[in-house]
Amino acid sequence: MRLKSLIAGTVLAGTLAGAALPAFAEELYVPLFSYRTGPFAGSGIPIANGMHDYLTMLNERDGGINGVKLRIAECETGYDTQKGVECYEQVKGEGALVISPYSTGITLQVIPKASVDQIPVLSMAYGLSAAAEGNTFPWVFNPPNTYWDGASAIVTDIARREGGGDDALRGKKIGYIFLDAGYGREPIPLLEQMASNMGFELLQYPVPGKEMQNQSSQWLNIRRDRPDYMIMWGWGAMSPTAVKEATKIRYPMENFYGIWWSGGNDDAAAGGEAAKGYRTLNFHGVGADYPVMDDIKKHVVDAGKSEVDPAKFADNLYNRGVYNSMLIAEGIRRAQEITGKTLIDAKDMRVGLENLDITEERLKEMGMEGFALPMKLSCEDHSGHHKVYVVEWDGKDWQKSGDWFSPDVDLVKPLLAQAAKDYAESNAPWPERTEACVN
Repeated sequence: MRLKSLIAGTVLAGTLAGAALPAFAEELYVPLFSYRTGPFAGSGIPIANGMHDYLTMLNERDGGINGVKLRIAECETGYDTQKGVECYEQVKGEGALVISPYSTGITLQVIPKASVDQIPVLSMAYGLSAAAEGNTFPWVFNPPNTYWDGASAIVTDIARREGGGDDALRGKKIGYIFLDAGYGREPIPLLEQMASNMGFELLQYPVPGKEMQNQSSQWLNIRRDRPDYMIMWGWGAMSPTAVKEATKIRYPMENFYGIWWSGGNDDAAAGGEAAKGYRTLNFHGVGADYPVMDDIKKHVVDAGKSEVDPAKFADNLYNRGVYNSMLIAEGIRRAQEITGKTLIDAKDMRVGLENLDITEERLKEMGMEGFALPMKLSCEDHSGHHKVYVVEWDGKDWQKSGDWFSPDVDLVKPLLAQAAKDYAESNAPWPERTEACVN
């Protein structure tokens, strides 16, 4: 296990009543699954830096959370599912409060373990979309949106650009290029349902993991098929390669959408000036013009406690990591508030995440006003299906393009409920929820 930071602090208050105290019991243990090596490192490094730097900032600026310091440790997975499971097995007995797999493949493997080991899984805007159903998956959380929300939002925006209405996309062709793994296959059922409902043709272009940097055949097919719009579910080396290939065939970049994970600065920059107009979804602020980013720069980056290249500070995926760690920190804070303990355990953390209620007032207190929207989870809803917006590449950076808007929640929610039911039946005997809802 790669220890990124090991911080021993003095606790001002709090105990784990009645529990055997693990090593470092006077701290809140937050393991971070990361991949700074391998073909996905281009995406993994900025994410890891953002996650780590936000939590480090809380330690440096505030002394942790309510007087208890955070013990932050990275476990390198290389985006490999087996390595991720090994990381999980390693940290689960060390007092880990929450698991952030940062891989759909790893998430799918640890979901059945979560309720048995009683450690919550935070798969922020990735993983199994059906896990939004809290009654079926009380230990799994995927705020602020599921992949099905993301797919519905992209199609909704395309339909808006085509004039709106039920028939806006009838007769159109929409291409879907995706990493041929659990991540890329996850939204296909939703896209197929929308194609049937709205009358467009869905063309699929899978990219094998070993061929991420060799997509010439897929893009030759795309040039032949001439889809009106393209949607990408890319990650790591796949995304910049796809953007570059799209510019080679002169695909109209304003009609090329990526899911939020295909929105790295390096992803778009790979296409040079010709990539102008490339669009991705987003659910947090871009750039460094927020008080929270000032605090991270002051207490962590300028203090030499970060691995981020200063030129890449506040890149889009770095900010994504910041947002992810904000959810972790607010889950801890909420659990402390509900339980009255400062030293919480993983069971408490689950309650904290399930009762997240991040208000405008709280965002302002955190220096995140304008960086994120309020969000709320519940016993039944572990995602929230929150609003998103589109960012567009201007050749140098991402720019906000249009207002925040909602996914097609009316379509997504009943499909998620059915998917959760199907998952439980296919993995029988799936445990019934016994965890009480705390208000």
